[in-house]
This record gives sequence, structure tokens and C-alpha cells, in this order.
Amino acid sequence: MKPAINRLGAEVSSARVGTAALGCPVERSSTAPSVKAGKLRDYHRLLLIVAASLLVIACAIPVTLSFASPKPIPAPDPAASQAAFLQVYKVLTSPRCANCHPSGDAPLQGDDSHVHIQNVKRGPDGHGTVAMRCNTCHQDHNLAGANMPPGNPKWSLPPPEHKMVFIGRTPAQLCRQIKDPQQNGGRSLAQLYDHVAHDDLVGWGWNPGEGRTLPPLTREATAQAMTTWIDGGAACPE
Repeated sequence: MKPAINRLGAEVSSARVGTAALGCPVERSSTAPSVKAGKLRDYHRLLLIVAASLLVIACAIPVTLSFASPKPIPAPDPAASQAAFLQVYKVLTSPRCANCHPSGDAPLQGDDSHVHIQNVKRGPDGHGTVAMRCNTCHQDHNLAGANMPPGNPKWSLPPPEHKMVFIGRTPAQLCRQIKDPQQNGGRSLAQLYDHVAHDDLVGWGWNPGEGRTLPPLTREATAQAMTTWIDGGAACPE
């Protein structure tokens, strides 16, 4: 029996060698895949341990997040607002402004604010009456020479429905008047600022031609005072 068994073993070995030589798969032991799977599990376990360790370290380190907080909006300053309007009041009641904001229907003239000669009247639209329109004498620019007719393309008085009288008004009265949309031509405070700061007819007050005094503040300073007045709540003097 032993010789037969030996021959069978030799034949099996020879068959395996022949099969391998022909490129056919040869059954292998399952020990190697099992070892690889174990190593892969160990590798995953190690990764989990490292990740958990890093998480613990990260949580232990205090982290301070810094966010830029918005700047607080300053509260309105009524006292500064009132003081600023008193500066604006000086400009509005100077001849360069007040002469076109009379209490009656006749414009005023000169640094002494006398009534306009030639019996000029406001008219239904602020541009004068028939045959006595403002642009009859007032051109779109100042005429050369001392006390010659001043000019601007929009030369006029305020219309009769909102005369915007400056003459004879106290600071408190004028303050309440100019911020009242029913009396100022429907303007908001922002529009009122824009009117003073940018309107070209208003700007004539700082370019009145020869022989006429300027307002007590520059236009830039007047606009800044308007800003302070409005930002402080458009507070009126007592």
C-alpha cells in the first residue's frame, strides 16, 4: 500500500506543477487573506484612535472667535441740533436769502432789504406778473458791475401757495416752518438739505455779484450745520 500512496502523492504534485506551468489557477491556502484582513482591521482601528485623540486635543484647546461688532448708532443730540440750526438761521435771515423770502408779495433788494423798485410783485407762479416777469431784467447770470441786476436761470420768489417767509421769523418759528412739508414745498429733511447744499438758485447767495455782501457762513459750513441739525433730530430752539 505504501508504494501506491507514494505514487499517488507524486502524481498529485506533478499535476499541480503542470497546472501552474499551463497558467491555470492553483488553489492556495486561505491563511494569507486572513492575515491581510486582520492587518487592515488593525489599520482602521489605529486611524480611529488617532482621530479620536485629535478631537480630544482640539476640544481641550480654548478657541476665541472674534467678530467685528457693528458700530453703535449715536443717539440724536438735541442740544447740538439746536445750536447748529442757530448757525443756519444766521444764513437764512441774511439779505442774500431773506430778500427773496419776504412776508409780502414784493421782493426786497440790497443789503438794507428795501422793497424792490418798479413795483415788482410775486405773481401767480413766483416769476412776476404779466409784463413784469422776473426774467425781463434778471438774466441767467449776474450782469457785470456793482449792484447791477443779478441773474440765474431760475430767478424767482417761492410761489404763493408756500411763500416760505424768512423775514420777521424767530429761530423757533423758522425752524418749525422749514421742516414742515406743508410749508416748504413738500420737501423731506433730506430734500431740504439737498436744496440748501446743491440747488443752483440757492447757490447764487454765495455768488451775488459786485456790491453785495455774502452770507455769514460759507455754503459748505451751512450744509454741515444742516447735517448736524438733521442728524440731531432737527430740534428747534426754544
